[in-house]
Amino acid sequence: MKGRKHTPEQVVRKLREADRLLAEGNTVAQVAKTLEISEQTFSRWRNQYGGMKVDDAKELRRLRDENGRLKRMVADQALDIEMLKEVARGNF
Repeated sequence: MKGRKHTPEQVVRKLREADRLLAEGNTVAQVAKTLEISEQTFSRWRNQYGGMKVDDAKELRRLRDENGRLKRMVADQALDIEMLKEVARGNF
């Protein structure tokens, strides 16, 4: 069974719901079952997104997308530079 992908915003909302359920006296296992995730996923999310708000999660997602875009730009430039070096050497 393939797992679902949750956006950071969804994770933060589910963690808030988990906090509410835990405050009501539910166990971690019960909370994970209610949220339809495993206990390991709950722990990982808690470590990764613990104190974030929805706005923080959106900003994190935006920054990750921008970082990926910038990495692709640098890779393209590196390929262009390498191609120009090959042309300059006459190895084409």
